[in-house]
Amino acid sequence: MIRKAVVPAAGFGTRFLPASKSQPKEMLPIVDTPTIQYVVEEAVASGIRDILMIIGRGKRAIEEHFDRNFELEEELREKGKTEELRLLRRISELANIHFVWQKELRGLGDAVSCARDHVGHEPFAVLLGDTVMESTRPVTRQLMELYESRRESVVALEEVERSRVGRYGVIKGEPLTDALWKITGFVEKPTVEEAPSNLAIAGRYVFPPDIFDCLARTGTGKNNEIQLTDAMRLLISMQPMCGLRFEGERYDIGNKLDFIKTNVAFALRRPDMASELKDYMRTLLASETGRS
Repeated sequence: MIRKAVVPAAGFGTRFLPASKSQPKEMLPIVDTPTIQYVVEEAVASGIRDILMIIGRGKRAIEEHFDRNFELEEELREKGKTEELRLLRRISELANIHFVWQKELRGLGDAVSCARDHVGHEPFAVLLGDTVMESTRPVTRQLMELYESRRESVVALEEVERSRVGRYGVIKGEPLTDALWKITGFVEKPTVEEAPSNLAIAGRYVFPPDIFDCLARTGTGKNNEIQLTDAMRLLISMQPMCGLRFEGERYDIGNKLDFIKTNVAFALRRPDMASELKDYMRTLLASETGRS
């Protein structure tokens, strides 16, 4: 049974400068909720309550978000704002959240390796802190169930347009079913001509503890960083790994345009703002059409 999750959240977030200069990109809100809270809620909905976050310099706001704020709670209580107080307390009660510092930003692989002492000899899930999943059945839960039935590493896969494969790590492999693939290799950010498929790694993984030995044996690669995909390539030389085209939708907030799209999509599902937002968008589009 998988009991622990690791959430890497140590990067600088340079694509969101200047906003990310003093605020972690993982704390940028989707409507009114920090991105990383959605990630934690997915882990909890999957049955995981032991979560380790890998953070770095300038990420204290993440720790503070998941901790109690007694002064604010008292202020809300005195003003009779019971719903706001309930929402605030719920955040600190979601899970047992621990923090480890990545002392030097040496890539995603290095960040995951920081979890070795906490994870120990157990299988564990990895959820990237800048990717939000929306699904009826949590995506992490889908991967966990597959791991428990096959006893091998599982990677979430998303089918992307061929023209966009250069933005992702892409797998090569063999289909076992419509949704399940046997992974035989990876190509990091390939050209359209180089890409062996259009199945991109989608920011969710379940690994056995063997991945830590593979990370320890992995040297630095591109940008002098330890790449997680390099360690995964080593792992599949020793044991099988599968990929799952998950049920649900992925929202990547790793760039500004996708971040704005995600906010619009989530706001349009909110009964307290959907109607007014739709009216505003119609007016805005009509105005833009008139100008063109």
